[in-house]
Amino acid sequence: MTARNFLFVLGSSRPDGNSEILARAAADQLPAGVGQTWIDLAEHPLPDFEDLRHDTDHVRPEGDDVALLLDATLAATDIVIVSPLYWYSVSASTKRYLDYWSGWLRTPGVDFKATLTGRTLWGVTVLAHEEQEVADPLVGTLSNSAAYMGMRFGGVLLGNGSKPGDVHKDEEALRRAKTFFAQEAPLARFPYDRA
Repeated sequence: MTARNFLFVLGSSRPDGNSEILARAAADQLPAGVGQTWIDLAEHPLPDFEDLRHDTDHVRPEGDDVALLLDATLAATDIVIVSPLYWYSVSASTKRYLDYWSGWLRTPGVDFKATLTGRTLWGVTVLAHEEQEVADPLVGTLSNSAAYMGMRFGGVLLGNGSKPGDVHKDEEALRRAKTFFAQEAPLARFPYDRA
């Protein structure tokens, strides 16, 4: 796979939220010809994840929002989790999407982990705190998920804001957005592998 194809997974409960605004500012910098798919989890809600890890009835989903997200995830070279910081981690809808990765690991004929290995996971979030370290749990969730899948991790683009449109005032975040996707993403590693 040579051409890049970005999947933006929007996990906010409000349309056109600050995290989406910041993600779109970063996406505007992608070169022409780079594919972009935007899926709003509020418009394509996933049912609660049912852990069937030890059952043998794994079937590839068809014709529903689960199938849409699975197919888009498999087609992406770059997956961008766009979630506001909710209680210091990703939103519930975003977490549910990541939970589905567990089921897709066992879906026959998908080779989910092998397909995602070497691809890149990114994050974009806006938080109300000035102290960005409060987003460390969100960053850890994405970094560790990428490490488990053998993916690269491009990091998380952080912005500041609470009320709708507040992120437009965060000039530093908007400046970082201009080069966020241009950086080289290293192979993700668990914290215990970094020593």
